[in-house]
Amino acid sequence: MFWDYLKIGFQHVVPLGYDHILFILSLFFFNSKLKTAIIQCSVFTLAHSLTLALVSMGYFHFSANIIECIIALSIFFVALENTAQRELKWWRLGLVFAFGLVHGMGFASALNEIGLPKNEFFTALIGFNFGVELAQVAIIFVCYSFVAKWFSQKIWYQTKLVNPLSLGISCIALFWAVERFLTT
Repeated sequence: MFWDYLKIGFQHVVPLGYDHILFILSLFFFNSKLKTAIIQCSVFTLAHSLTLALVSMGYFHFSANIIECIIALSIFFVALENTAQRELKWWRLGLVFAFGLVHGMGFASALNEIGLPKNEFFTALIGFNFGVELAQVAIIFVCYSFVAKWFSQKIWYQTKLVNPLSLGISCIALFWAVERFLTT
């Protein structure tokens, strides 16, 4: 059961979770140091794990449409911030944590559609969460290995790569936010 849900969690992000992939890319491009990306990803994981568990256990409910709109806005904000900020501050981690709480609700919505077995609820929940985390870390390592490792020290890296990609991500996210808002 654990391995089945681990696979489902991984696939929920790669290749199916476009919005989640863009959020992780935004975390990565904030500061392309591997340590900074992993710290942000870990804070995000801690937060989304919390709400994923609480919502899956039925402790609170929410409007999936509103959450999806807020998720898109979180991507917009984090990507846009990449063009102005480079240094990891405590408030950035707080923001990533808060957005992680919201993303956890989105994961819970997707997981509720799939369903969790009553007899192995926690095993499946933990497997799904580990799958999501593996996908996130895989995205970070691929970005680091193929982009940051080779180019992050170049003088043009921020202006020619990070800023345009971050602005592109923020435009996509803003489009999603408007689209999702109009369908609520």
